[in-house]
Amino acid sequence: MNKPTDNEFYTVRGYQLKKQNESRLTPALEDYLEMIYRLCKEENYARINKLSERLNVRPSSASKMVSRLVDLRLLTYDRPDSIRLTEEGTVTGAYLLERHHIVEQFFSLIGSPNPLEETELVEHVLCSSTVFRIQALLEFVQKSEDIGQKLRAFMKANHFTMPE
Repeated sequence: MNKPTDNEFYTVRGYQLKKQNESRLTPALEDYLEMIYRLCKEENYARINKLSERLNVRPSSASKMVSRLVDLRLLTYDRPDSIRLTEEGTVTGAYLLERHHIVEQFFSLIGSPNPLEETELVEHVLCSSTVFRIQALLEFVQKSEDIGQKLRAFMKANHFTMPE
């Protein structure tokens, strides 16, 4: 494993800002784009009211975030009609949803008591290469049934599971 040098450490916020400078999307924008992608998969478009309902935010907040995503050319928005993904928005949204599923499956595999909540908290800080490595691990465990059984037995024998 590579050891960071003393000058490579940041606070959580410092790492968030560093990642944000490398990416155009903040974690909040990622959440909006992912949900818009989900909605567009259902009906080929999304609406502000449905988006705000699914994300538990006010329609005015959803509208502001949609405007920011339009400025980034990830969406088109014909007020009050519909929100649609651009080609880049579709590709990015598909990745964000896939990342979400991979991380949630990982947390489920290790027995997280609330995989959805933990996924929502950490998915934004993982780089794509880490997500793909987690995906490889999941596929390895799924294809090697005995590995999954051994992992569960190990966790139980070593008290890595929550008491019932």
